[in-house]
Amino acid sequence: MILDHIAAATKKRVEASKAQVPPERIQRLALEAKRGDSPFEAALSKTGLSFICEVKKASPSKGVIVGDFPYVEIAKAYEAAGADAVSVLTEPEFFLGSTDYLTDIRASINLPLLRKDFIVDAYQLYESKIIGADAVLLICALLDEPALKQYLDICRELGLSALVEAHDEPEVEKAVSAGARVVGVNNRDLRTFNVDLNNCIRLRPLVPEDTLFVAESGIKAPQDVASLKKAGVDAVLIGETLMKSPDKKAAFDALKGAAL
Repeated sequence: MILDHIAAATKKRVEASKAQVPPERIQRLALEAKRGDSPFEAALSKTGLSFICEVKKASPSKGVIVGDFPYVEIAKAYEAAGADAVSVLTEPEFFLGSTDYLTDIRASINLPLLRKDFIVDAYQLYESKIIGADAVLLICALLDEPALKQYLDICRELGLSALVEAHDEPEVEKAVSAGARVVGVNNRDLRTFNVDLNNCIRLRPLVPEDTLFVAESGIKAPQDVASLKKAGVDAVLIGETLMKSPDKKAAFDALKGAAL
């Protein structure tokens, strides 16, 4: 399965990073970089539907989405259009991402930043803090519950938020049991890449009302946004639809209008 290949590649990448910056040093640097509580959850807690707009060059399912990739300008366009947060892909092999993208965007906009990667080692949490992330993605399909709880504890220690991603009922139950404050349901099955927009609508009742709920993937049209809002979703994460649009502000305005 593709998720297994991504996880294996990520573990190799982390080991290479550890050889350059030892875990003890990166932990110390991350704790020194703590700047108080993350603004990510506050951005998703506002009245009405919140929008997380994604900066992404490629994906395993679609290949290269955009050849020309002025990632800082894209993030600035999202901020100007009224996005509530920005998600940045940092996985280099399968998504052609980079931690440099997030660092450069952090220096250029004021919105909360979600690091979108495949977290398989606590080392990546400390790294995320150093590069300027306000939140990280924790994928239930990659982590057992003890590891998920441990990583959530580290996030709280660092002042990071965590978007805990699930795809089915057992994973949602794992996320809630582990104490996730933000649960995202991915409408794309990371094992097959099939997309079902109704997946998050079906799973919404399993997440407590006091837990933020994010719908991820497959959101393409204003009617999709309207359906998700009606289902009680707190925020939507939109990537490919905006990345493929030549006029990102117009595309975003159309989607945001459906949430009013």
